[in-house]
Amino acid sequence: MLELQDITKVYNAGTVTEQCLFHHFSLSVEDGQFVTIVGGNGSGKTSLLNIICGSIPIESGDVLVGGRSISRMKDYQRYASMGRVYQAPSAGTAPNLTMLENLALADNKGRPFGLRRGVDRSRVDFYRAQLQSLGLGLEDKLNVKMGALSGGQRQAVALLMATMTPLQFLILDEHTAALDPKTAEIIMALTDKVVREKHLTAMMVTHNLRHAAVYGDRILMMRQGQVVLDRAGAEKAALSMEDLLAMFNQLSLAD
Repeated sequence: MLELQDITKVYNAGTVTEQCLFHHFSLSVEDGQFVTIVGGNGSGKTSLLNIICGSIPIESGDVLVGGRSISRMKDYQRYASMGRVYQAPSAGTAPNLTMLENLALADNKGRPFGLRRGVDRSRVDFYRAQLQSLGLGLEDKLNVKMGALSGGQRQAVALLMATMTPLQFLILDEHTAALDPKTAEIIMALTDKVVREKHLTAMMVTHNLRHAAVYGDRILMMRQGQVVLDRAGAEKAALSMEDLLAMFNQLSLAD
């Protein structure tokens, strides 16, 4: 289980623009849940992910995994059990390296490289099989540089790279926002497949209310650092995009 306990986060402390985004905020996520998170700009969605990943500091509180505090861990230490896919297709991959070299880097996450070769040729067939499972024809482009791929292709590979090593959590930070609608649907279907097949606990921030309604088994709607809607299981499945849009618009008017 992932737990955020009594989190307080203040931006620009001691200045005229000081903002307390989270004030004694708590949240628990059960193992194996796929949580979708929606909310307006400044509601705390991405800050929540950054706190979990250790990308930003907190004033007080604790983050626990399986009852063990990870708050004092460096972000790279947390990433030993977490994978993250960012909004920009260019993030999370090395554009001047080939797809093979990128996959090799992801495959060796957390391991010392030493003086051996960066690419283990005995793993090439494995990489090709992983790419083939995406259904995008990328298995024949191992020697193509990542920067030469389309945004959707890069995001698909970034998703594969983020989940190549054994993980507990997958963090998805608006990972379809920069894609055209058709490609976004492909990436979401791949995301759902990966989460289910690898039995991951996933947290996905999205501005696409249809994706939030269709995917995942729990939904959170956030406003000003607070969870104002939390539905899981059958209650979540009963929510339609129209329901979410009405709630979202109501909150927007309240702001």
